[in-house]
Amino acid sequence: MPGKNQTIISEFLLLGLPIPPEQQHLFYALFLAMYLTTVLGNFIIIILIQLDSHLHTPMYLFLSNLSFSDLCFSSVTMPKLLLNMQSQIPSISYASCLAQMYFFLFFGALENFLLVVMAYDRYVAICFPLHYTSIMSPRLCVSMVVMCWVLTTFDAMLHTLLMARLSFCEDNVIPHFFCDMSALLKLSCSDTHVNEVVIFIIGGLGVVLPFLLITVSYARIISSILKVPSTQGIQKVFSTCGSHLSVVSLFYGTIIGLYLGPSAYYSTLKDTVMSMMYTVVTPMLNPFIYSLRNRDMKGALKRLFQKKTIF
Repeated sequence: MPGKNQTIISEFLLLGLPIPPEQQHLFYALFLAMYLTTVLGNFIIIILIQLDSHLHTPMYLFLSNLSFSDLCFSSVTMPKLLLNMQSQIPSISYASCLAQMYFFLFFGALENFLLVVMAYDRYVAICFPLHYTSIMSPRLCVSMVVMCWVLTTFDAMLHTLLMARLSFCEDNVIPHFFCDMSALLKLSCSDTHVNEVVIFIIGGLGVVLPFLLITVSYARIISSILKVPSTQGIQKVFSTCGSHLSVVSLFYGTIIGLYLGPSAYYSTLKDTVMSMMYTVVTPMLNPFIYSLRNRDMKGALKRLFQKKTIF
């Protein structure tokens, strides 16, 4: 608890990005364009999957949830960043800061779990093609999606409640463009030992375990293809798994670069740049990866434009 001479703060100041004042307008336009691209791209994928009956399959149920997660994940930080770039005092209230942290953790973890479910779907599609429909039943698919949402709710809620019990006293400047959990822990004047232990255990399991499950799924896929090597089999793997593998590489590549890189190279700038990668760049690129490398999505777009032409 803070002492009597300490003031409990009601708002934080977000330092934002280290951009020179003369380049503010250029970066504002760039980030606005990136955010609008993210929203539009992911929204188009969700609408396409809803409208086209050819895309009412397990893979696209998971993809529509992933697109929704990407859209929301980017919306948690980008509007506030854009608003603060135009503001003289880039402040955020204590309650808004905790809410931002909760939704950031929620949609980040949701994407993580959805990538595991999508890897399992690809594993069943390639290793058990004849039993795919019976294994990936609508009931199982909906159950897996619901499980992803429930797990992420508990995960984000746990970290947010643990953060809410901490006190913040004199220093209220966050050297970031959003309410990052690690930055908030450094500002707290309470004992953060419990928070750090929970982050290490739950955070470690929440990233390492899904990554291992995805790795195992692809190891099984590769081994099943190598048993009966054929050009057609290899093409099938690339056509069905290429997009998912690209998204997994982007998502985990930035996380590994941010959290598992050598501590000697850690800096606030590196932290901010890597955070921009997985909060802005990855959600923006995902729709392009799935639409440009996927024949089903291209076909759905073509059918939609043909319908419009007919009308």
